[in-house]
Amino acid sequence: MKDKNHNIQDKEFIFKDEGYRIIGACFEVYKELGNGYLESVYLECLAIEFKNGEIPFKQQPQLRINYKEQPISQYYVPDFICFDKIIVELKAISNICD
Repeated sequence: MKDKNHNIQDKEFIFKDEGYRIIGACFEVYKELGNGYLESVYLECLAIEFKNGEIPFKQQPQLRINYKEQPISQYYVPDFICFDKIIVELKAISNICD
């Protein structure tokens, strides 16, 4: 029986190459700024890194939400959509709890 916390190397990731590029851009922003800023600061800096790294993205697009096949008045606005398929949401926090 496998432990439920088995090695991450055993997992298959979808969009692996794209994900590594996005994570690399995030680490570059963190390396340059560190922590302590508002999400809006990281959002702007990450857009610069995406441009520099030639990562295709849309910043804060309004996505229509349907409920039971009917559009509602509210929109979902993610921070970024990269490669037309990966949603990136930024969170600026000092630590993570269980």
